[in-house]
Amino acid sequence: MTGGPGAVLVLGEALVDLVPVAGDGGVRAAQFGGAPANVAVGLATLGTPVSFAGGLGGDGFARTIEERLRAAGVTTTLCARSGLPTALAVAEPGEGGTDYHFHLQDTATFELPDLSARAGAFGAVYVGGLAAVVEPAASAVRATAAAAAEHSLLFVDPNVRRDRTLGADDGAAALRELCRLAQVVKASDEDLERLWPGAGPEETCRSLAAGGRLVILTRGARGSTAYTATAPPVSVAATPVDVVNTIGAGDAFAAGLLSRMGAHGAFTAEPEPAEVRDMLAYAAETAASVCAKAGTEPSAPAGVREGRRAPAL
Repeated sequence: MTGGPGAVLVLGEALVDLVPVAGDGGVRAAQFGGAPANVAVGLATLGTPVSFAGGLGGDGFARTIEERLRAAGVTTTLCARSGLPTALAVAEPGEGGTDYHFHLQDTATFELPDLSARAGAFGAVYVGGLAAVVEPAASAVRATAAAAAEHSLLFVDPNVRRDRTLGADDGAAALRELCRLAQVVKASDEDLERLWPGAGPEETCRSLAAGGRLVILTRGARGSTAYTATAPPVSVAATPVDVVNTIGAGDAFAAGLLSRMGAHGAFTAEPEPAEVRDMLAYAAETAASVCAKAGTEPSAPAGVREGRRAPAL
């Protein structure tokens, strides 16, 4: 049976990242990607029951994506399927993080199912990223998110992307709407600066938290802070690690956070301060496990090598 109070529904994109190969000039390797898909794999790896609902096409990339999801233990029965190709994201890593150029139009990736009737069957529902702003997926995300906010726990990670293929104004409005619907928001300082320009990230977090939300602010090497309506902010340092890769670190943080929330017995937007600190520390170690190696699949936290702190969440 799909779902249950301890299970998570992840709704969004699974696509292919084209990532530069070190030492090979312009050669790029095809890598499993899409923030929601990374979160689904991370949750399964950490032992949390998870169903992924994305759009899977009819090409070899789609078959590879589904094999990767299933191998990790992710349930894929809620995915929509078509004969269209898989979306591509060309990764451009830099000192300040990774930018992307997207090839999204006429792909299966954004033909998402509307699961508003199924949202209440899960303990938590995760949405965010490209699927929240690219139609026709965005309409399905909005409908499912609204149902999750009413019948389950809605976890939103806006994961703002900048690219000429995206409508920045409409996309920002859609992501702000999802954040206001959510019971839990996990966002980077850059996400919040792009969505609420003119306001500091801390100010935005306090404003969102005042509405009864649990808001998690990530700052890469400077760690993370949780805001609630009733308690002082709780901060945890980033886990020290020798950085090999930063792609997928923020997704691993989200997976670690959600997994730990479920492990405390219930998905709730009102955890105790000690639980909040534990969740942030667990999520930081999960993110660090991705930074310490190539690829985007995290390891269950069990201590990481000491070194410089992970720069990207």
